[in-house]
Amino acid sequence: MMGFITHCLKRTWLELLRRLVRWLWVGMVPFSGAWAQQASVELIELQAVRDNGSLSLNAQLALDLGPVLEDALVKGLALHFVAEAEVLRDRWYWTDAKIAAAHRHYRLAFQPLTRRWRLNASNEPISGAGLAGTISQSFETLGEALGVIRRQSAWRLLDLQTLGTDGRHTIRYNFRLDVSQLPRPFQIAAGPQSDWNLQVSKTIRLSPESVR
Repeated sequence: MMGFITHCLKRTWLELLRRLVRWLWVGMVPFSGAWAQQASVELIELQAVRDNGSLSLNAQLALDLGPVLEDALVKGLALHFVAEAEVLRDRWYWTDAKIAAAHRHYRLAFQPLTRRWRLNASNEPISGAGLAGTISQSFETLGEALGVIRRQSAWRLLDLQTLGTDGRHTIRYNFRLDVSQLPRPFQIAAGPQSDWNLQVSKTIRLSPESVR
């Protein structure tokens, strides 16, 4: 009998959670047939360059948030993005060795009192209470704020001496909307929604000229 009651309570709790998620989702991002345009991201350019004895990366994105994500921002939800780059050395006898990794984290939010957009950037994950250690900029328009995220230039990865010239190397790049930073109910609701699954990846081979 106790097991039956526990099972019923669990089912009731799960149903209440589903209803709460649906309620929050509809309230935050109302569906409209006119919102046919979806969020999208494409990688236009990815280039490794030598810069004062270092290997740096330039990336250019075509990033469009679309009406759903823009509406979520206006209604008070901060969005987090992360760019990741790894330098790998080929190994014929095992998986490739990771010799360097770099991250760029972005937090984008709308400030209703000033009607401005705030963008925080850091090499570490950004939390709502940990903005003090980040680089912060304010913009008049959303397009200006997104412009900073779209252009990732002179991103230092490692010293060329560390890289060496006696191996074959690749750079693996990934950019995504970090759904794990959303409040838990929205993480659940965002799962199957294509607008929230923003991600693009690419791997490039380093040429001999890049490591000389």
